[in-house]
Order: sequence, then C-alpha cells, then structure tokens
Amino acid sequence: MAFAVSIARLTTSLPRSREADVFGRQLLRSGSSVGANYRAAGRAQSTAHMLSNLAIVEEEADECIYWLELLVQTGIVQAEHAAPLLREAPELVAITVASKKTLRARLQTSASRTSKFEVRTSEES
Repeated sequence: MAFAVSIARLTTSLPRSREADVFGRQLLRSGSSVGANYRAAGRAQSTAHMLSNLAIVEEEADECIYWLELLVQTGIVQAEHAAPLLREAPELVAITVASKKTLRARLQTSASRTSKFEVRTSEES
C-alpha cells in the first residue's frame, strides 16, 4: 500500500498536459494494482491462485518501471523525484519473483509427496 500511496502522490504532482495525464493514469493504475493483487495473493484459496496473483504483481510492478522511466525520459518528471520509486519497483519485482519460485518449489515438493503416497497406497492394496 505504501508503494501505491507514493505513486499516487507522484501522479498528483504531475503537470497538466495530455502526455502527463495519459502516462500518469497508466502509472497510477499499475501502481495501485501492485498492492491490491499482493493483498489478493495473501487471501488466495490455492497455491495456483496465489501464483496467478503474484504474476500480476510482478507484471504491474514492472509496468510501473516503464511508466516512471517514460515520465523521466520525456522530462515530465525530474529523475530525482522518480528515483525512490525507480529503486522500489525493481525490488518489488525481485521479491515477487523469489516468492513465486518458493511457491513453485513447495508445489512440486507437495506433488512429489502426494504421488509417492499414491504409489505406496496402490502397492499396498
């Protein structure tokens, strides 16, 4: 949520122009989606659903990087104003990627245990 708040504050401070409005709207949409989907991942009813939500988090955080870089490259935002968010967004991507890898490993371990149990059970029959 703190990331979304920072994004909202940045977009509120943008100058009024067609470009700033379009880029800012896209940044605000993707920036607020990061926290919303992370929260949804925490309430997921299955590992697959959690992985799906985390994939959206990763995609949206990466999209934020694009919009922030575009705002800087076009001169709409000064680099020093975007710098904290341009540090945080890649960190969010990296954390999300690591979380997805951990979940996938757990899912594979769980599937492996289940299949071993099924083999033993069928052999015992």
